[in-house]
Amino acid sequence: MPILRLILIAISLCGMPACKQKQASEIHDDFKKYYDQFNVEGSFVLFDPQANKYIFYNKDQFKQNFSPASTFKICNSLIGLETGIIKDENFVIPWDSVIRNPIWDQDHDLKTAFKNSTVWYYQELSRRVGGQQMKYWIDKANYGNTDTSGGIDQFWLTGGLRVSPEQQIDFLRRFRDNKLPFSQHSVDIVKNIMITKDTLNYIIRGKTGWAGHGDKDVGWYVGYIETKGQVYYFSNCVQTDSKTLNDVNRAILFDNSRIDIVYKILEELNLINE
Repeated sequence: MPILRLILIAISLCGMPACKQKQASEIHDDFKKYYDQFNVEGSFVLFDPQANKYIFYNKDQFKQNFSPASTFKICNSLIGLETGIIKDENFVIPWDSVIRNPIWDQDHDLKTAFKNSTVWYYQELSRRVGGQQMKYWIDKANYGNTDTSGGIDQFWLTGGLRVSPEQQIDFLRRFRDNKLPFSQHSVDIVKNIMITKDTLNYIIRGKTGWAGHGDKDVGWYVGYIETKGQVYYFSNCVQTDSKTLNDVNRAILFDNSRIDIVYKILEELNLINE
């Protein structure tokens, strides 16, 4: 009887039909070599839901808040579609004729604005959505700290919106698993425009971002990779002293570091083969 009782207690503690998998984590201090290559500081996190495991570089930044910059375009696109401001990925907003750079200085639709991170397109989209609806949907989606202060067309750039690497991963998981408060129509369109690489072996969906953060510049690349029937979520957040970016070569290096570090780590983890 005592043995049977112990078995029953163990089963009740684990739950039926099986014990909940314990979350694991790995710290990879050796990933610092990739950040050193680009003369940046930063952090990396990868979540493997199959093994319920996190892989970290510089875990101290996991819960640290930064401006989301253009990574917010994932949520902004969903809100634009859900409110009906944008009908589909081919919805064009005419260029406002303000000279910025050759890539942005033309009419854009949703898919090209997302691909080229066209700030003015999303600023106009946000103005059309309006402050009340924007705040409603950000709250409902529980995005970052949900702070929309600083202006309807600036809050994710220079305003109050902040997001941590932990929250980036959480949002991406809910997005990919269709657990956000948006229609399947909206989610499917954004999943499609997020594809950055599609090969026979894997698909990567992601978004970059770059914004000022005090006396530092912050760069992001967040997304997920689907390969061999499995999915892995990643967040790379890089930082550097803003003054160093007055040098064109340093600025280019910083720009490249956002994506290139992710690919180097994914290769080392044998998740992609280039």
